[in-house]
Amino acid sequence: MTSALFIVSEHGYWGEECIEPLTTLTDAGVDITVATPTGGVPVVDERSVDPDAVGEELAEHVMEVHETDGRLQNPEKLAAVDAREYDAVVFPGGHGTAWDINQDRHARQALLQAVAGDESKALVVCHAVGILAFTREADGSSLVDGRDVTGFPNEWEADIVDDDLMPDGRKLPYWVEDEVKAAGGNWDAELDSETSVTVDGDLITARGPGSSAAGAQTLLDELGLA
Repeated sequence: MTSALFIVSEHGYWGEECIEPLTTLTDAGVDITVATPTGGVPVVDERSVDPDAVGEELAEHVMEVHETDGRLQNPEKLAAVDAREYDAVVFPGGHGTAWDINQDRHARQALLQAVAGDESKALVVCHAVGILAFTREADGSSLVDGRDVTGFPNEWEADIVDDDLMPDGRKLPYWVEDEVKAAGGNWDAELDSETSVTVDGDLITARGPGSSAAGAQTLLDELGLA
């Protein structure tokens, strides 16, 4: 059976960006394990389940899966799992990834292992794309250097933060687009397109919430399950 490891933030994952790939891959028969940096239950960003912001139907769906899915409610500790045992590693987005996933050495190792394998793939969504800027190959070179990627664009970030402060008062430590470009990534968030998903070898990146479904479908295509 095809298997996937979801590495999810404990500081705020964006609901649609986790639940859409989770349910899509589950429906396709993929065996999924969820892991978080400490093994604690992942936290859903409250803004991503605000009915006024995302719609009542989506908000209810995300919260129902978040609260009832045993994989999310009983995650593994990231250091205790081996990404090499999975066919895919999925990094859901959300601003929370800036404070834990993107800075976690085990998460970065899992990403390296996913894109280094002969058959394995990585799907990285939205703010989680920032992990690419901090992931280094064994020789010290940047993983993203020369790769085509999409992700959460500065133009959208500017509409959210005020002097780099999030609506909840936290200071955003970096902007994804800036860091990925600085690390050598070929960035194109395709702002004129409804969705943006980029495939570069075994690496799949998706721009944001509205691209998470397309990202999940692209991963299934790349795994030969579509």
